[in-house]
Amino acid sequence: MTLLIIVIFIATALLSIPIAHALVLASVGGLLMIDKVPVHLAIEQMIAQTQSFPLIAIPFFMMTGALMVSGKLGQSLVNLLSMMIGRVHGGPAQVGVLSSTIFGGVSGSAVADASAIGSMLIPWLKKLGYPAPFAAGTLAAAATIDILIPPSIPMIVYALVSGASIGALFVAGILPGLLMCAGFMAVCYVQGRRRNFPRDTTPFEWDAFWRQLAHAGPALAMPVLIIIFLRFGIATPTEVSVMSTLYALVVAGVVYRDLTWAKIRHAAIEAGISTGVVLLIIMASSVVGWIVTYEQLPAEFTRYAKEVLQSPWLIILAMNLIMLATGMFIDLPAAVLLLTPMFVPLASAVGMDPVQLGIMMIVNLSIGLYHPPIGTTLFITASVAKVRIGDVVKELIPFYAVAVALLLGFAYLPWLTIR
Repeated sequence: MTLLIIVIFIATALLSIPIAHALVLASVGGLLMIDKVPVHLAIEQMIAQTQSFPLIAIPFFMMTGALMVSGKLGQSLVNLLSMMIGRVHGGPAQVGVLSSTIFGGVSGSAVADASAIGSMLIPWLKKLGYPAPFAAGTLAAAATIDILIPPSIPMIVYALVSGASIGALFVAGILPGLLMCAGFMAVCYVQGRRRNFPRDTTPFEWDAFWRQLAHAGPALAMPVLIIIFLRFGIATPTEVSVMSTLYALVVAGVVYRDLTWAKIRHAAIEAGISTGVVLLIIMASSVVGWIVTYEQLPAEFTRYAKEVLQSPWLIILAMNLIMLATGMFIDLPAAVLLLTPMFVPLASAVGMDPVQLGIMMIVNLSIGLYHPPIGTTLFITASVAKVRIGDVVKELIPFYAVAVALLLGFAYLPWLTIR
């Protein structure tokens, strides 16, 4: 049955049917043709998978991001970071990387980051004299840091399937996210120095710097508060998501004074649509995962990998290669839901902690977000910059190298991910 589902899924995906719909068609089609399991049980499984308390965190974190990223905060943050590092080689591009890292503590969505930060910074970088493909590539890669810095929507999805603690995943993602930020900033520095990219020549003024820091302070405090609340068990991730939305409303309304009913309505609609997409993928993937488990494929896959590859480091390498390949063709949430049931037993067999596996998986699949042919953040930033995808991919080569190098560290050095 699993083989038939794979064939139907590939065929429907090649017809450009959305991934969630392709998964539903493949799973239901497989059930109808094989007739081993009643279809109504599959429908019940789809609905049951969404009845999870931690999933309530997804719309609230998404609404928080929509409220905070738009408005005066974005420009204030760019001005602050430009004052700090705009004068070094590749400094303006590094502002983009740091902005994505900071917004990672607000939205939890790489796509939202690429759209919001990209539309703000790519025109600014082009105006300064940066090549448009480089500006687009930098923001496409940097946006994926968003899903490593808590809160992270993919981490919530992974925790739902694997049973790992959302709080532990959030804390474990901090160091990898900061290392990825440092690596991408290093790429910007080297490229800026080698290619003599322009730098910000605005004279530094301490008074202006302190004003910008005070203005951005309430928003910058949000990721710190989220980490403190989770690290010390003050609140659950779902409770933190609700508090973050309330905090965003207060900050936007009282501090930045740019909160309107239209903005609240837009944020609610955007969060609702994004949540609907994620839930549809969860529902569709749950049927496939249920069928795979029913046929005991994870156990067979674990047994086969241990017999053929034997060495733990080879098994981990094979998992990484499969994840990288999958991330290039399937959207990140769907890939997490499909791969997690397969890899959790295998990771356990080689002594890998589920939290480490989760970080490794998300880093792997995030590379697919700025790599063709799917490349969601790649297409968003290329569209904003009005450049060809091929030109952006050429500029992304050093970013790929840094990401893969760090990925190997996360895969083989547990202390980088487990806290």
